[in-house]
Parts: sequence; structure tokens; C-alpha cells
Amino acid sequence: MTSVFLILQFVLAAILVIAVLLQKSSSIGLGAYSGSNESLFGAKGSGGFLAKFTFIVALLFVLNTLTLVYFYNKDNKESLVDTMEIKPAVPQTPEVPLAPPPVTKTPQAPSTKDVPPPPVKNKLNLPKEGEVPPAPVANESKEKK
Repeated sequence: MTSVFLILQFVLAAILVIAVLLQKSSSIGLGAYSGSNESLFGAKGSGGFLAKFTFIVALLFVLNTLTLVYFYNKDNKESLVDTMEIKPAVPQTPEVPLAPPPVTKTPQAPSTKDVPPPPVKNKLNLPKEGEVPPAPVANESKEKK
């Protein structure tokens, strides 16, 4: 049913455009529709007829538009947004349960009882307990001069 009214809408639009373009331009504007006593083919010729014809075609165009609106709303009670499935912007991967990590034997640290303490390096050349500190060595560069 709506396709008939839609085709009629295009036909009425074409007829309306042609009727407006065929009219003689005058500077009175919308005064032509103010109810003058022009006859169908009166003194002005077909000017009054085209003005009335244009008015009737425009009225039919508006009524056809309202009819189309009624039928489209009757057929489509749901909104387009209601019928669409909203997809997330970021694709989601299905959640797959992760396998437990393989069980590996961790190496055991050696016990501290078996390992001797590491040697301590004496960077400052300090004497150990009970030792006599060595005598300071004279700078050889001073002796050569």
C-alpha cells in the first residue's frame, strides 16, 4: 500500500514543479491566492487556472505526505535501534580456562652449615686482630727529587 502512495508522491512532486515553472512571474507574490474574482480562463488567460491548479496539486502533495507518514508509522512500530543488535567496539575473545602451569621441582639452596663463609677482602689494608700494622712506605717520587 505504501508503495502506491510513494509512487504518487513522486508524480505529484513532478507535476507541482512543472506547474510552478509554467506560471508567469508577477510581483504580487502570494496575492494571487487572496480570492480575486478571476474566472477559469478569464481576462488574464490561463494564469488563474495555473494558480488554482498549483494550489490543488500542492494540497494533494501535502495530504499524500501525511498519508505516507501514517502508513510508515503503522507498519514500523519498532525503532530501528530496537531491532539492531549492539556490538561492542572491541571484539571480545571467549574466555578459555587457562591450564595450570606445569609443576617443576625447584632447586634447593645448599644448607649454610656445609658452606664456609666467603673470605672478606680487606680493601683498606687494615690489620687484623693481633697483628702489628706495617710501617708506612715513603713516597718514592719524593726521594728521587
